[in-house]
Amino acid sequence: MTAPLFLADADPEAFRTCERIVLAGDEGRHAAVVRRITAGETVDLTDGTGHLARCRVVAADKHGITCEVTDRIDVPAPQPRIVVAQALPKQDRGETAVETMTEVGVDTIVPWSAARCMVRWKGERGDKALRRWRSTAREAAKQARRAWLPDVTAPVTTNELADLVRGASLGVVLHEEAGGRIGELDVPAAGEVVIVVGPEGGVTPEEIEILEEAGAVTVRLGPTVLRTSTAGTVAAGVLLAATDRWR
Repeated sequence: MTAPLFLADADPEAFRTCERIVLAGDEGRHAAVVRRITAGETVDLTDGTGHLARCRVVAADKHGITCEVTDRIDVPAPQPRIVVAQALPKQDRGETAVETMTEVGVDTIVPWSAARCMVRWKGERGDKALRRWRSTAREAAKQARRAWLPDVTAPVTTNELADLVRGASLGVVLHEEAGGRIGELDVPAAGEVVIVVGPEGGVTPEEIEILEEAGAVTVRLGPTVLRTSTAGTVAAGVLLAATDRWR
């Protein structure tokens, strides 16, 4: 069984060089009190930017754990980067989408205010929803033992999403009526792959036109129609399987 992973909120230089790292605060209390990590156990610590410290716990109390570094690993940034523009779903399905996309390996999650979204992020409600998505991504990254934390951006409009597609190595719009299939795509070895997931009501013809003009290809995910909260995870898995990241 792999060692549990925790996020170290330490000075970057100290994290990369110190022989001992103290995991305190909420993360340290979670390790010691909730996970019941004790002296003698092995844990992994990361700063979320590819730096991983393999550690032996030398002390633990209700305030956190003290770790002795036994090995350091620099994990290269994954290529190609997988970016999913996720239309805002209803209720808690957004957190479900973020959780599973993080676990499967998505690198950036972009909340998209699509035309047919029933939910609108405005004011404090929008800020709160974004914080939930980011917290969900953080916890899912630990569960998945990821040395690189995914980025959850501020929400974008369709025109802003088109700019993102325009700068990508491959842009993909999922649509149940498309003629092409996602499994037929040639996935680039580097750069960004942007996957656009529409809301439950679907992507409008106007949105498809804007995104295709920006360079995206519209494809069908499979023979069935998935919920918006699961489509991004499945699509990311299909494309990742065609890269060296999963080979």
